[in-house]
Amino acid sequence: MTTIKLYGTPLSGHCHRVEVLLRMLGIAHEYIEAPASVRATEEFGKLNPLRQIPVLVDGGLVLSDSNAIMVYLVKRYGAKTTWLSDDAVEAAQIQRWLSIAAGEVRHGPASARMSSLWNMKGEINPLRAHEIAEKLLTMMDTHLVGRDYLATNNPTIADLACYSYVAHAPEGRISLSPYPAVRSWLARIEALPAFHPMPQSAIPETV
Repeated sequence: MTTIKLYGTPLSGHCHRVEVLLRMLGIAHEYIEAPASVRATEEFGKLNPLRQIPVLVDGGLVLSDSNAIMVYLVKRYGAKTTWLSDDAVEAAQIQRWLSIAAGEVRHGPASARMSSLWNMKGEINPLRAHEIAEKLLTMMDTHLVGRDYLATNNPTIADLACYSYVAHAPEGRISLSPYPAVRSWLARIEALPAFHPMPQSAIPETV
């Protein structure tokens, strides 16, 4: 049986969401670290010409984009699970949160974290990232009141897509203290079987 390969880095939330799903679906895989030096190689460029991670290799299939990879994994290996839904409304709600993960989560808490940890202020406007994060977290906190998960009554890939960068928002100098419903949701994700945490980076002293 061909072993699935996942190219990524431990501190990438995009890679973490895929790794967590692989573990929760019980899929054996090989994790191959792909820092910037690896992504700059010609070999990696053949896997993903955009030189972005994660990249999943499953036999002859090479797939990039974390959300696309999660959809594939559930459809291919977890069809009897609740990580996706065939119901029209539930499927639409899951897609909505996947879009939020690629939009507000990416440009809010994820960008604030990148700016703080890797001194990317020249590429990222940290004030704008904080504004986006505050608006997002306020919305999420209101949305999660009376709900266990983001899209349906069960955990879905929408929760995994949003989890990593929200959980690590304090690394971008964004406090989660004002958002009790968000913190309760994070705890529920962390309590799921086979959950695997993303490594903590140095938390800024001002948080």
